[in-house]
Amino acid sequence: MTSVLDRFLRYVQIDTQSDPHSESFPSTAKQRDLSNLLVVELQEIGIIDAHLDEHGYVYATIPSNSEKTNIPVICFCSHVDTSPDVTGANVQPIVHENWNGTDIVLPDDETQILRISELNDLGNQIGHDIVTANGTTLLGADNKAGVAEIIAAAEYLMSNSEVKHGTIKILFTPDEEVGRGTEKVDLDKLGADYGYTVDGESVGTLEDETFSADGVKITIHGVSTHPGYAIGKLENALKIAADILASLPKDALSPETTESKEGFIHPVHFEGIQEKAILEFIIRDFTDEGLKQKEDLLQNIVDKILMRYPHSSANVEVKEQYRNMKKVLDLHPQVVANAVTAMQRVGLSAVPRSIRGGTDGSRLSFMGLPCPNIFAGEHAFHSRLEWVSVQDMEKAVEVIVNLCQVWEEKA
Repeated sequence: MTSVLDRFLRYVQIDTQSDPHSESFPSTAKQRDLSNLLVVELQEIGIIDAHLDEHGYVYATIPSNSEKTNIPVICFCSHVDTSPDVTGANVQPIVHENWNGTDIVLPDDETQILRISELNDLGNQIGHDIVTANGTTLLGADNKAGVAEIIAAAEYLMSNSEVKHGTIKILFTPDEEVGRGTEKVDLDKLGADYGYTVDGESVGTLEDETFSADGVKITIHGVSTHPGYAIGKLENALKIAADILASLPKDALSPETTESKEGFIHPVHFEGIQEKAILEFIIRDFTDEGLKQKEDLLQNIVDKILMRYPHSSANVEVKEQYRNMKKVLDLHPQVVANAVTAMQRVGLSAVPRSIRGGTDGSRLSFMGLPCPNIFAGEHAFHSRLEWVSVQDMEKAVEVIVNLCQVWEEKA
């Protein structure tokens, strides 16, 4: 069978970066380049209904081979796009075989160095085969590692009829990195009862809780006039926006000052001219109440700043992005429990974790498909230091296969 590494190396060389400012869907047409390839590969391993729909989603079905008729239909999901934060064009993956624990200097930018002292979990990988990019791009393990693992597991199930399982659905989504990964998914067509995203970090991690998330857009309308005759008249929207940013807490409520269950207010985009400026933020917290508190704080900052600009105005628009999936998963404890059992069967101790971020599973859970997140082995995502262990990817494949068996046995 084709190894998970072979698939992964092939996939990361296809540029699938998404674009948060695009109005098309998917946000970039190049995401379809990988999705079309995935359909071909799924068909090659015998999944005859694998196809790409008009919105850029890949759907596929592994038929049940069990005599039982009451097995819940399980879906495995990963996303094909990579982060807009770092270029994903011309990725050149490098396999550092049997890594000995010394610093890994990436060859095309020697300032990019993987160090045990700086990268969580890297110190546990001595003796593993570590895959990186060359230092000029991200790698794309987020989430092409998950894609490769799902297809490798599918190939195993299709080739080993003695491994009993119910109906298994496969879903590959576009635009997860820009918060639109489930926007046009057809859950009726998918036909699954429960799901798992394969988009997590360290081997053994099992994530059943995410941030709740909102986006905030502040549109500032200043007063423009000729700068040579502006005394007492000009109210520069750019300066108003800068004052708002400068008034944010300096030592709290930002990504760089928070950890664990602490949320934040994070500016992500700033544009404008003196007449009009736009600020965009992402707001994150593990509770809806925490989100509201942070949004009220931001509104209070805006109101206070505008008191100094009596002829200007600002519109604060809040848009829901996703919610903490734990609210849904607590109603379906068997979904997490079966994943724990599958990990134990391959010699892992499941490590429960809360995600300081979100996955497609966050939205899928609230759309009616309870969907925790299991590890894919990806690390340092959204950066040029991104890396993954081949052995961790192989272990993820084992977990997926065993998870299918657990659901069949418990039906």
